[in-house]
Amino acid sequence: MTVRLQKAIADTGHSSRRKAEELIFEGRVYINEKKASIGDKISESDQIFIDGKKLHRAVANSTKILIYNKPIGEECTSPDGKKKTVFDNLPKLDSGRWISLGRLDINTTGLLLFCNNGSLANQIIHPSNNLDREYLARIRGKPTEKDLKKLLTGISIDGNKIKFTDLVKGRETTSHSWFAMVIKEGKNRAVRKLWNSIGFEVSRLKRVRLGPIFLSAKLKLGEYEFLDEKEIKKLTQNLQ
Repeated sequence: MTVRLQKAIADTGHSSRRKAEELIFEGRVYINEKKASIGDKISESDQIFIDGKKLHRAVANSTKILIYNKPIGEECTSPDGKKKTVFDNLPKLDSGRWISLGRLDINTTGLLLFCNNGSLANQIIHPSNNLDREYLARIRGKPTEKDLKKLLTGISIDGNKIKFTDLVKGRETTSHSWFAMVIKEGKNRAVRKLWNSIGFEVSRLKRVRLGPIFLSAKLKLGEYEFLDEKEIKKLTQNLQ
């Protein structure tokens, strides 16, 4: 069985198919000892090299997706042995590597999904799939109904209009208010930026859902569990 070279590269999580095509066109990709060309196909026994470095390919038909409960203090960057990352607690793979389906900032906890198939990971989180991202947040202060209406109507931030698609107020103390909210925007710190734009600081933030996948109350911080076939099907059945 053969697959197109750009798909094989995307499946490793190295880059998107479009970026892979650019690398091939620039002459930076080799199949075994031969410079690759657009349109090349490869088999499981072929080796791929980009800029002289060998890509580690996942075993065919072994797609895995897991859910991880991220603690505060872990970064969503590739491990380098210096800083603590979300990859440190993940199980080792026989081949390939874990690819994060989106990110959370260092001070945000909760649900992260990881997949060992880069092409599938890119499909799942592509903006065209319009995935819900649900959070719980503790806000310093007491927003008014007028404030909440702004968040639901939309605010221009960094040149883009973003908003919460749902916003539910929870308990309230003398200094803080709790909210559950849903946003489809996946850009960095979008939730915090929305609250900051109306003068409020997020003092605690936790993601509890991504699309149809919920964070289990039984999954402790720093722990992971694999999605079963039913959950994977639910997550991928409507991909564009």
